[in-house]
Amino acid sequence: MALMSRPHSPGRKIVALISYGCAKNLVDSEVMLGYLSRAGYAILPDPEKADIIILNTCAFIKPAREEAARAIEDAVSLKDGKKAPLVVAAGCYVERYKDSLLQTFPGVDIWLDVKDYDKIVQAVEGKPFRSGRRAFLCSHTTPRLLSTPSSWAYLKISEGCSHRCSFCAIPLIKGPYRSRSIHSIVEEAGQLVQLGIREINLISQDTTSYGRDRGLKNGLVKLLERLSSLPRLGWIRILYGCPEEVTARLLDVMTEAKICSYFDLPFQHADPAILKRMGRSMDNRRALALLDRIRSKLPDASTRTSLIVGFPGEGKKEFLRLKNFVREARFDHLGVFTYSPEEGTPAFRLGDPVAEDVKIRRQQEIMAVQAEISLANNQKYLGRRLDVLIESAPPAAALSRPGPVLLGRGRFQAPEVDGVIHVRAAMPPGRRLRSIEKVEITAADVYDLHGVIRG
Repeated sequence: MALMSRPHSPGRKIVALISYGCAKNLVDSEVMLGYLSRAGYAILPDPEKADIIILNTCAFIKPAREEAARAIEDAVSLKDGKKAPLVVAAGCYVERYKDSLLQTFPGVDIWLDVKDYDKIVQAVEGKPFRSGRRAFLCSHTTPRLLSTPSSWAYLKISEGCSHRCSFCAIPLIKGPYRSRSIHSIVEEAGQLVQLGIREINLISQDTTSYGRDRGLKNGLVKLLERLSSLPRLGWIRILYGCPEEVTARLLDVMTEAKICSYFDLPFQHADPAILKRMGRSMDNRRALALLDRIRSKLPDASTRTSLIVGFPGEGKKEFLRLKNFVREARFDHLGVFTYSPEEGTPAFRLGDPVAEDVKIRRQQEIMAVQAEISLANNQKYLGRRLDVLIESAPPAAALSRPGPVLLGRGRFQAPEVDGVIHVRAAMPPGRRLRSIEKVEITAADVYDLHGVIRG
């Protein structure tokens, strides 16, 4: 991508963009900002000061749609003030529900779906454009204004999904899986490194499927081999993989020093009957065997999963099997969603028989089990000296107060979804931003660690 980090220019129209949902959405938001910045628009984070408000929405589950609706209402309400901003609703919510949204939110000026992120300038300037035929997929030549800390960035390697999980609307929104070329991804990674990025996080609906649509065998392995050869790149992290596609070749390449031994594998459930209804194939027995293979090959491996509770047919027995699976698997990181029936998916016809309060109680039970596991997993780092990527420092006014001076993450912690490491160090902290430091771990919480840089 043509990466950009230009500050706003006085006298230009001001754009405020708010991104909702996943990291893949965030990259699309950064692309829109890149096009707008290149066209001369000023970028500020405050919608109340903006001439143009852009909301890049999510529609993955019901809470995301509710959040998107509230955001649109809030943006439209700003039209009642002295300044009437142009309101743009973009993204997955628009793609999925545009016809009904036109009636619900007449105050929205522009509707932009997932096919047309690259047309954002034409859209806000009222110029005609031809809509894309499929979900937009960036390349290394696409402008992009990074919004993440200066030490790390996301790198989107594909768009869409060709899996057919019965509960998921992503294929309906984004279409089938499409990979970028290895050349394009490596070029973008090189640009990120030139900006000083130390950690690249590969994202996709399913990173482990990378290249299959292009006829590549072991496509992710080939991509990782190329990325590992980039000088000055510190860490490479893989996010959003499919458990069934973790091969021996992939485990082999992940022993390379630059590649974090981090496995983000959504198992979704553990009960065979529930998994069959979900359109998933890896039951708890196979899942535990896979985790054993991972940990045998990579003893420092860190694992993350996502689970769904309250899926149709989940009774007490099925839920107990899931809870026991969590105890046995001992994931380092775990997220739990309550089931949301999505219109148009195969699971929608199963109804929503599990009461919402039961779903929430089960979600809380799983997270209580995981909290104990997370604390025990974190305590194993006590007294160890770990590589920590320093990504932020507190405001100058806070530096004189006791407490953490820097924030960072270990190789076993993904940005935004996992814990962090609070680091005390000699000043000045600015010199340590973007650096990978040796940190001695002195305390462990359920999700975060604390440490010190000595000497």
